[in-house]
Order: sequence, then structure tokens, then C-alpha cells
Amino acid sequence: MKNRFLMTVSVAALTMVAACSEPAGVRTDFSDQASAVIAAEYGDEFASNALLAEWHGPYSGVPAFDKMDLSDIKSALEAGMAKNLAEIDLIANNPEPATFENTIVALERSGRDLSRVFPYYGLWASNLSTPEFREIQREMAPKLSAFSSKITQNEALFARIRTVYESGEYQTLNPAQQRLVWLNYDGFARNGATLEGEAKQRYAEINQRLAEIHTQFSNNVLADEEGYVTYLNEDQLSGLPPSFIQGAAAAAADRGHEGQYAITNSRSSMDPFLTYSDQRDLREQVWRTYYSRGNNGDQYDNNAIIAEIMQLRDERVALLGYDNYAQWRLENRMAKTPENAYALMEAVWPAAIARVAEEVADMQAIADAAGAGITIEPWDYRYYAEKVRKDKYDLDSDQVKQYLQLDKLREAMFMVAGELFNFKFTAVPEGSVPVFHEDVKVWEVTDKTSGDHIGLWYLDPFARPGKRSGAWATTYRSYESFDGKVTVLGSNNSNFVKGAEGEPVLVSWDDALTFFHEFGHALHYYSSAVAYPTLNGGVRDYTEFQSQLLERWLVTGRVIDNYLVHYQTGAPIPADLVVKIKAAATFNRGFTTTEYLASALMDMAYHTMDPAGLEVQAFEAAKLAELNMPAQLPMRHRSTQFQHIFSGEGYSAGYYGYLWADVLTSDAAEAFAEAPGGFYDPEVAARLVKYLFAPRNSIDPAEAYRLFRGRDAEMEALMRDRGFPAPGEEGED
Repeated sequence: MKNRFLMTVSVAALTMVAACSEPAGVRTDFSDQASAVIAAEYGDEFASNALLAEWHGPYSGVPAFDKMDLSDIKSALEAGMAKNLAEIDLIANNPEPATFENTIVALERSGRDLSRVFPYYGLWASNLSTPEFREIQREMAPKLSAFSSKITQNEALFARIRTVYESGEYQTLNPAQQRLVWLNYDGFARNGATLEGEAKQRYAEINQRLAEIHTQFSNNVLADEEGYVTYLNEDQLSGLPPSFIQGAAAAAADRGHEGQYAITNSRSSMDPFLTYSDQRDLREQVWRTYYSRGNNGDQYDNNAIIAEIMQLRDERVALLGYDNYAQWRLENRMAKTPENAYALMEAVWPAAIARVAEEVADMQAIADAAGAGITIEPWDYRYYAEKVRKDKYDLDSDQVKQYLQLDKLREAMFMVAGELFNFKFTAVPEGSVPVFHEDVKVWEVTDKTSGDHIGLWYLDPFARPGKRSGAWATTYRSYESFDGKVTVLGSNNSNFVKGAEGEPVLVSWDDALTFFHEFGHALHYYSSAVAYPTLNGGVRDYTEFQSQLLERWLVTGRVIDNYLVHYQTGAPIPADLVVKIKAAATFNRGFTTTEYLASALMDMAYHTMDPAGLEVQAFEAAKLAELNMPAQLPMRHRSTQFQHIFSGEGYSAGYYGYLWADVLTSDAAEAFAEAPGGFYDPEVAARLVKYLFAPRNSIDPAEAYRLFRGRDAEMEALMRDRGFPAPGEEGED
């Protein structure tokens, strides 16, 4: 195959093929026609490249993860993009008048070959990254951006979409189809389709450059996570729980440091170390290493990249007539405007930092009583918070951890999925479904009543070099039904520290909540009842709601009584310990709310500012000072490691969305708490699935919530949930 990114085919040739298409009103599928158009250029690639191949095997076909070869990825992307563009040109130049079927539905059918390549590309980017892949990623990121721009800036295609949107046919479509048309129209209009001449060209150039530096930002953070490991000797383990020590020993051995203990530069390792280690100097070292990612003045430094990202984003939205990036980003989200997002965050912020002051005072008192002779610093917060927890609630986090086994938590999630969603999870025989790493396990998801196949669930639970930090959910294939039912292939990914061989993996309470949270995203995937692939998307300040809500089932009686058992004795968690856990439910909420909210406010500040001459560290410091940020804790994501907003645009000017979604979460949780059957009430659960999970993005989120609750969500539920006074009540007797 020639080394080309885009094949060129004359419009006349495309029109000639399109003229042979089926009459209007009959299914229009341009895939075979596009194959014929590009056969001379890419035919061999489609015949031989495993990453482009149709998915075969059980469960309606599965990705060939056992045949993944990095040498195939670039050519697979190039061929997939070429065919997709050929399909797009056939749709755009169809001589038949534009209709919902031959334009909007045809777009839904396009790009099938490329969509089979992206799961492999995503795995190498997130789960299996290597220096070799990062070189390919750097090369392909701008090409993928140019590919996207060729679609969104296709004037003939946009004209057909607009024709359908403004047609009489639009009024005859059902609501989900109308939303599909609007999402297409809005997506094109908001991404440069209305621009002309130099402005259109500049818009595409900006997108290409952003794709390059978004990728560079992400890879820089990953390089710092891989490149900085703190190795301890046996005399430096004071205070650390045995389960953590075992995991640290295994991590060191994996890195060729047998006999030592590795504290990796990831949250899953950093957080428990700062919570339990008695070695204050080591706590400071680990803290500084973690919060300095991307800010070490070396080849992986992200400061200049952030400045360029902000300048380019600002220039791009100015081409569309917006005052700032946040104004453009929020226009079609629940918040609608930056002012509305700010209003929510600023209503919560005073209560959050006031609670931090109380928490720090409690910690300082314990340190003083012990004669520590220190003033609480950020590397002390988790350590002394744990001591306060024991003092106030007689609650030992490590004691709780003995009852939080990863496998048992997974079984608990399956139980919840069965009770609320009628799903059954059954482990597939090992070897029957290809996986991309030996740690990955697979379950079949079926309907408990009918036995119908719904999809597969892949779980990749453990940290390893080359895997990005944190936890996330994704799909390899989403549900659709407009051309026949297509089942879901979903995945959850975590970074738990793998225990010694044969030992159960014990996790913290926060990690258990995160495990449930990400499983909530998976349940959202499997619940989908939409006809068209695009409707599986989401509105960013709404899509976290479903996953945040699922966290609430961790503390329900059925989970506590049946799945929180001691990893050695099998004894259920003691009732008095459960009482302590629930009593401490709002403990440390000052810390968790403030570290998150500081990042969310910083995100919005970046995207409403004039970025000319931006000095990142100075801006960050000035903004935190303006917020009166407590000195004893950092933002959850300092600017140079804030991948949510700088390694792509999914959460940019949208990190506030977790708080927006938490208003919905708190309010919906109260609906369950008030129901006769509590959190397992069948009537409320049925409404939850019908209105908040199954529709995905086929309905406006605000309307979907009103259908579930009978009214809009109320912010007071959030404040009650966090143990904060309602806005305006601060300081009242």
C-alpha cells in the first residue's frame, strides 16, 4: 500500500456511482460503493489487515485482541479513514434530494470499518502504551484531526443535513429521530461547517495542531508517571498496612527491584502511602513527585503546551463568533452558560473551604497533642485526617479495608445490576473470547428473565507500566437497532495494585466507590434502547450522573450484609463498624469537595480568560489566591497534569459537570430513600431505567430527569448530602 493518508477521487466519479444507488425512501448503504471506489488504493489492506477485519466468533462477533499487531495500526487507520471519506462523499454528492434516510441514516451507517480500528487504537493509547505506539500516535493525531475536519467542513454534506433539518419531513419524524437530526446539524454548525475561505482553513489547522499537543500533553504525564518511582527499604515501612506492603513489594519486583518496595507515581499508590506512612519526609517526597507531574522543567514539561492550547482554543471559537471557549462549550449542555456553572460552584465553595478549616483545626490539635511540632502541610492532610477519623468516629480505614475484597465488590455490583436492571453476569470460559492482557477477564451480560444476550463486559483491573492512571469505562461496540439489533461490548478499567500471588486484592473505601462509579457507566451502556449509534452519546454535565448515582448502592444493606466479608475469616463486617462508616459519611468532605472544586473552578477560569501571554504557574497561583484556597491541600489535578481538560476536549470547560451531576445524584438518591422499598424499590428502579438509563441521548437530559422525578432536581439535596449548610445559612445559629 502506498504511504498516503487520504485517497483522492473525483466528484464526478463519486456522483456516477451514487447515481446507481437505490431510489429515495429505500435503504441507502454506500459501503460497498465506497469499497469499489477505493479498491485500487486500499483493497489489499482491507483483505489482510486484522484490525480492519469484520469481528467474528461468539456473541455477535468480538474484537480480535489476540491478533493485535502494532505494525498494522497506522495502515488500518489510513485505509479506514479513506473508505469513510469515500462514503461521506457519496452521501454528500447523492443526486437524489436529501432525506432523513439517504443523508442522516446513511451517515449512521458510514465509517463501520474505521470504527472497528478505534478500539485497538484506544487500547494502545490507554491500556498498553509503549514508546513505539506514542511515536505512531504523534504522527496520526493530526491526521485523524484532518480527517474529522474533512467531514465537518464538507459543504455539500452540511447542506444536505441542513435541508433535512429545515424540511417538512423533519416534522414527521419521531422525537428520537428529530434529536438525531438536530445533533448532526448542531455538531456540524458548532464545529466550523458554517465558516468560509481562510476562516475555514484556519479552523482545520487549529484542530490539527490541537490534536498534536493534546496527545503530547497526555504522553508527558504518562512519562512522568512511569519515570518516577520511589523505592523503599524495609526500615521505611512504618505505619503501612500489610496488604499495601505486599502490593508495593510485588510492584518493585515487577520493576527489577526485588527486596524493595515501590511507591509508583499514581494515585492508587500515592493516596494510601500518604494516608498511612509515619515517615513525614517520605510523605513529602511522594507528594511532591505526584503533584509535580508535567511540571519538572524537562522534556516532559507541560507549561508551554497549556499556553498554546489555550491560545488556539480561544482563536478557534472567536472564528465562530464566541467571546470565550466556555461560552461555546456550554451552549448545548445542561448548564447552558459559564455563569450558570459558576453559580453552582460558587454556591458550594464557601461551605467547602469552611469545612476544610474545621478539618485542619482537628488535625492540628492531634499533631500538637502528640508533640509532633509541625504545622499541617499538604503531605500531612491524609495522614492526620486518618487519625481524626479514628479519634472522632473510632473508624480505622485499614480495618474497613479488610472487608473490601475486589472480587467480592464485583459480585456485589453484579447483584445490584440484577436487582435494578434485571441483568445477569456470567463469566465466559477462559480462552473463548480474545483479551489484550492476561489480567483481563470477560463476562456475558444477559437478561435475567428472557436469557437474551445483551453484551460482554471486559474488566482490566490492575495497574501496570504503559497504562494510564485512574479509572474509566469505555465501549468497543455500542447498542443500536435501526439495521438489526447490535449488542454491547463494554469495558471497565482500574489501577488497583495487584497483590501477591494467591492473595485477595483489598481496596480502600474511596476505591470501592470508584469501582461502583465506573460500573455505573457500564450499566448505562447495557441499558441503551436507542436505535441509532449517535444517540448513545451524552451531554457531559449529565453523563456522570448515572455513574455517581450507582455509588450509593455500596452502603445498602444487601451489599453490606452479603459481600463485605473479612478477607481471612469470611466473617461479615461487624454491625458496629457499619454504624461507624455511616456516621462518618460526611467526614473529610471539606477535603474531597475543595480539591475537586478548585480544579473545576480553575478549568472554568482558563476557559473564560484572555490567554494572551499566559504564564501557567503564575495564573494558577493567582487564581488559587483569589479563591482563598486553603494552603493545606492542592487541587485534585494541578494544571500540568489536568488530563481531563488538556489531553483532549471531552471535559474542557466541563469539569464542573461532576458537581452538576451530583445535584441530580443527591436528589435522585432521596427519591430512592423515600420509596417503600428503599434503594431496591422496583417502581423507582423501573423509572430509573426507563427515563435515565435506556434513552441515552435520545431525549433532552432535563426533560428526562423531570420524567423520572416529576420535577427538576433541587440543589438543597446536594448540600444535605455533603453535610453543608444550604447557601445563605452559613454562620446562622
